[in-house]
Amino acid sequence: MKNRIRLDLYNQDWYSRGRSNAVVLLWWLVQGTLFRFSLHNMYGWRRFLLRMFGARIGRGVQVRATAKFTYPWKVSIGDYSWIGDNVEFYSLDRIEVGEHCVVSQHCYLCTGSHDMTDEAFGLLIRPIVIRDGAWIASDVFVYPGVTVGVMGVVAARSTVVKDVPANQVFAGTPAKFVKERFQEKALQEKARLHMI
Repeated sequence: MKNRIRLDLYNQDWYSRGRSNAVVLLWWLVQGTLFRFSLHNMYGWRRFLLRMFGARIGRGVQVRATAKFTYPWKVSIGDYSWIGDNVEFYSLDRIEVGEHCVVSQHCYLCTGSHDMTDEAFGLLIRPIVIRDGAWIASDVFVYPGVTVGVMGVVAARSTVVKDVPANQVFAGTPAKFVKERFQEKALQEKARLHMI
């Protein structure tokens, strides 16, 4: 079969990074120095740097120094969430992480891909949403357009190609349903006890 792919025709003139080239380059410089070489427990400093570049970062968020953000102004992270070592936010589109979430080490949240049926290999972007209380375990790849529901879990080394419903545990490549995270009766009992 003859090759039909023409990378010389690739064009992303329609795409906006959301900031000027100068701001993008400044962020990459700051991320590679002041952010990357900050001490382990300097979470407040890293929150400050991310906010300075437009990220919406909640109270008590803990981001490790080795985490990477392509465009922080397209990222929001809710209160008390944890972002582990070497997590990559490939934020060509929005990435929203809720409150009390864990994105464990070596995860890759990917909002950009390419149209493999397009001879010019056109860019495709879609947002990623991680709802409150979710846990993305170590070394997970999350595809563009995926939503992980409230208290959803993705097991280590999984590849998430479709949405994970609330309170469900998914595992594998591609990730599939394994079990409920919390049994409904246990959740109702805990809720009842907290209301007393």
